[in-house]
Amino acid sequence: MKKFAALISIFIFVIIFTFCAMKQQLQTEFPQEIKSVFYQKEKISNHEEEIQIYIEFKKPLASPIKLEKIYFQNQTAVVVQVTSSTFVAHFKEQNKNQDLILDSNPAKEYGNKAPVIAKSTFDLKRDEAVLEYKNNNKTQFFKITNIIEKTVK
Repeated sequence: MKKFAALISIFIFVIIFTFCAMKQQLQTEFPQEIKSVFYQKEKISNHEEEIQIYIEFKKPLASPIKLEKIYFQNQTAVVVQVTSSTFVAHFKEQNKNQDLILDSNPAKEYGNKAPVIAKSTFDLKRDEAVLEYKNNNKTQFFKITNIIEKTVK
């Protein structure tokens, strides 16, 4: 019985440390100096708005670094290269205002849909984002803070 208890204890110990190792670690510094990070909102139609996040580097991005995704305001987008030192990610937002039927008779409210609340991968404020990138084929994450909004000219 002692062997069985020891085996169970070791199994639980291994499971706990496996989950701790799987937690995504945010890097405190990006391997290259970032010049600026900002976003712009652009209205596409009455129901759609697009947010574009721009990441500008002081020098062209080094070859072992590849930008993958960016997590911003509970959304994820692929990062695309514009120039050797400028990258952009596009987020589309649809107008989520929908008519609700409110009535004292619950049967008349049958067609209402519950809001879908997506859980974000990272716990971020409105002006923060997480950049997913590969450095020498190793996936890493860098938290960007104080992202400012610029108006579209």
